Amino acid sequence: MTESDPIVFVIDDDNSVRKALQRLVQSVGMKVETFTSAKEFLSRPPYAGPGCLVLDIRMPGLSGLDLQAELAKTDWVLPIVFITGHGTVPMSVRAMKAGA
Repeated sequence: MTESDPIVFVIDDDNSVRKALQRLVQSVGMKVETFTSAKEFLSRPPYAGPGCLVLDIRMPGLSGLDLQAELAKTDWVLPIVFITGHGTVPMSVRAMKAGA
C-alpha cells in the first residue's frame, strides 16, 4: 500500500463492532484504522488522503454527531458513513443536514 491508498477510519466504542468492521475492510484489501472514541480520533495527525470515516452516532463523551460538527469546522473532506444500533428519524435528519 502507498500513502495514496484509501484509509477507512472506524470509530466505535463497541469493540466487537470495531473488530468486525476492521476485518471486513481488510478482507477487501483496504487499509483501516480503528479508534475507540471521537476524542482518540481527533488526537491523530490530520489526514488529507483518500478514504472515509465509519462513525458510530452514540458514544460516551463526544458523540458521532459532535465529531461531525467538529470536523465541519476544519477542512475535513472525506465522506462520513454513520452507523448506530439506536437510530431515530430526527438523528438521521440532523446527520444528513450536516453533510453525512
